[in-house]
Amino acid sequence: MTTDSAAIPALKPAAVSPAFAASLAVTLIAAATIAGAWYLQLFREILPCPLCLEQRYAYYLAIPLGALTAVAARRGAPRPLLLVGLAVLCVATLANAGLGTYHAGVEWGFWTGPTDCSGPVVNLGSASDMLSRLDTVKVIRCDEVQWRYLGISLAGYNVLISLLMAAIAAWGCVRTARR
Repeated sequence: MTTDSAAIPALKPAAVSPAFAASLAVTLIAAATIAGAWYLQLFREILPCPLCLEQRYAYYLAIPLGALTAVAARRGAPRPLLLVGLAVLCVATLANAGLGTYHAGVEWGFWTGPTDCSGPVVNLGSASDMLSRLDTVKVIRCDEVQWRYLGISLAGYNVLISLLMAAIAAWGCVRTARR
């Protein structure tokens, strides 16, 4: 009797494809990040500004696309299809890192942000209901940081997380292309 696992094919671990590993990792990171953003918004009352909301779009794309690519990789989909899925994940997360960098620059005052979230409030309606509107309207400005940890704002963390996801997707793309 031999103890070598090669003698029993059922016990031999299956190789995990790079496309599966990368797309699953991106999906899990994106899901954890968006869950954290929703937690901060709903339970800690750290409300997102318009730029914060735009930065969530990449996560809303990465979760289903990453999951779909992972399932496709697990079921042996053609390599070009997996490469497209990973490439789209890489481009979307790189673009999101760019948007996060822009937002962090607005927060630090390196450049001006969009007027809808960093300019003055000019339209409050008619004078008769202005006081009631002031009580109900809460403007979240893009140039004011609501929360920092270790000196980095949420926009800064978005840059780091997006770059990590882009690197993972790029790794998966390169490794899948070489197989």
